Parts: sequence; structure tokens; C-alpha cells
Amino acid sequence: MKKHNFSAGPSILPQEVFEKSAQAILDFNGSGLSILEISHRSKDFVAVMDEARALVLELMGLTGKGYHAIFLGGGASLEFARVPYNLLKEGGKAAYLDTGTWAAAAIKEAKFFGQTEVIASSKADNYSYIPKGYTIPADADYFHYTSNNTIFGTQMQQFPDTDVPLVCDMSSDIFSRQLDFSKFGIIYAGAQKNMGPAGATLLVIKEELLGKTGRAIPSMLDYKQHIDKESMYNTPPVFAVYTSYLTLQWLKNNGGIAAAEAKNNAKAELLYNEIDRNPLFVGTAKTEDRSKMNVCFLLKDEAHTEQFDKLWKAAGISGLPGHRSVGGYRASIYNAMPIESVQVLVDAMQELEKSIQ
Repeated sequence: MKKHNFSAGPSILPQEVFEKSAQAILDFNGSGLSILEISHRSKDFVAVMDEARALVLELMGLTGKGYHAIFLGGGASLEFARVPYNLLKEGGKAAYLDTGTWAAAAIKEAKFFGQTEVIASSKADNYSYIPKGYTIPADADYFHYTSNNTIFGTQMQQFPDTDVPLVCDMSSDIFSRQLDFSKFGIIYAGAQKNMGPAGATLLVIKEELLGKTGRAIPSMLDYKQHIDKESMYNTPPVFAVYTSYLTLQWLKNNGGIAAAEAKNNAKAELLYNEIDRNPLFVGTAKTEDRSKMNVCFLLKDEAHTEQFDKLWKAAGISGLPGHRSVGGYRASIYNAMPIESVQVLVDAMQELEKSIQ
């Protein structure tokens, strides 16, 4: 039976990416060596790294605009500390928006480096919405926020207009919608949701922001070191980078971000329409802030849980339970998720409704 993978991450990737990466494990580029054992300094892999970094900037429309794309290890969680290390000046301050678990984790790390001001938070309402109407301090060294919150199913639909450098954790919605990426000073994302397997982190940075903190930065934590060494300061996560490269190629060959956004909108509309129509279900996020990547919803009557669980499992659906802090269900519908799989979930929801009437 075909599996419909709604996992929040590590998550679904395009089938052709699985097939090409699987072949590379056996024989990479006809070298007779596996991608798992190839030297990261080899001509073939250096080409992969160079092309992957170039593809990132091309897809974002940032080529030739003073930005660098680098691949790092440590996951997006390491960037919670690396961002203030590289941007928060001695005696300066950083501004943060608290919209969920990962935003709160970033705030916690920033406090080790200096003054950190949380300018707005939705924590009191279990992060069910994105705060609005806040003021970004003009003297902040940067403003950090998370564009999409996987656990709570909220997503920023509008981005602030400010002269303060914007730093955005786009781990769960990168490459999913068209944005003016030149408005951002730093974008970072763990690969394991929309781009590749766990193990690689993408960082896109405007170089003019660096070198202004007044502090010495350990080499492994210094963005400038990784830029100068073209993501090869130390051995990179070779397989994760290669699989991300294949996914970026797939994205480009299938119409780029614009085409992905159109498909993502259609998937989200299909599922949210059913949640709103079906009397057995209710969404957890405020309507205006609903995520198009992570759709969180509940059964209005938990007595139907066992029956619904049997239905979606029998349909071949995997990874649907919500995070323990929210409960209910979470359907993650990243770029590689086909609309046909979303329809399978909708069918299961409708089947439950029919069985109860």
C-alpha cells in the first residue's frame, strides 16, 4: 500500500530524489564509490556543493546581490546561538518575536550574548496566533522571528517593514512561497522539512552584516570562516547536502518557488475547507495565521478518536498525530506532498462523518 507521509520532519521528499540519492549510495556519478565514502574534497562533490549554493541564490532571486549561501552542520538549533554570536554587538541588543517552541528556544540562547528584548508573544494563548501591531526597536542589532511554527500550525503571512536587519528561521516553510528575500539579512533552515534529510542546515546571509560585533568568535561558530571556505571549513554533511542539491534541482525543474506556492495553496485550501466544513473537526490556529505547511486540527469529540485513527491508518496515512503540547492531529504538507495524499486524508475525515450520522 502507498504510504502518505504527513510527518513534520524528517519528512516527505520527492520520489525522484529518493531514487537518485539511493543510487548514489551505491555508486556516485559512476565513480565506483558511494556518496557516503566519497571525499568531500573530490572534484565531483565540490561541484555538488558549488551548484547547490548557487541554486539557493538563484531560486531566491539573490544572485549577485551581496548574499552567500552556505551549508552547515548542527541543525537550525545551533543557529539560535550562532546568530547572536555573529550579529549581536557588545553592548547592543536584539529583538525577538515569540511565536512558538523554536522561537522561545532561540530567545533562550540569545540571552547568553547580551540584551534580548521579546517585543511580542502569543505564549499566553498557547501560540495559537501570530502577534501583530508590535514595534521593533530602531536601535536593535537585528530582529529575529520564526516564519512558520510546526508545532502550533501558525505562519507569518506578512513580514515587518523595518531598517533593522531581519533574521528569519524558515526551517519549515523555506522554498514554499514567493517572498522578497532581499529584505532579509539572514535566513536559516534545517534541511529536514522542505529540502533534504536531517543533518544539513542552510544559511543565507548578507555579507555586509558580518564583522561588527566587536567580539572574537570561535572559528567553527564564525559565519565568515564558513563563507571564506565555501562551506568546506570542516567536513560537511556530504549526503545531506547532496540530497538537498537534488531537491533544489527538482524544485527548479518543476517551476521553482512560484509553482510550489500554487500547489501548496491548493493543498492547504483543500484541507482547511474540510476542517471548516466537517462538524466533527476544528482547527487550532487563528484563521488569519493558519500555516500552509503544518495543518493542526482536533476532533471536537475525543470519543471518535479510536475510530478516526483506524480510518486514516487503514488509508495508508503516516505521521498524523499532533505534537504532545497541542494534541489532536497535524498534517504536514510540504512541497513534495502531492495533493492526492491530502485528498486521501480528506476522504478519511468524510468517511468518519458519514459513519457517525
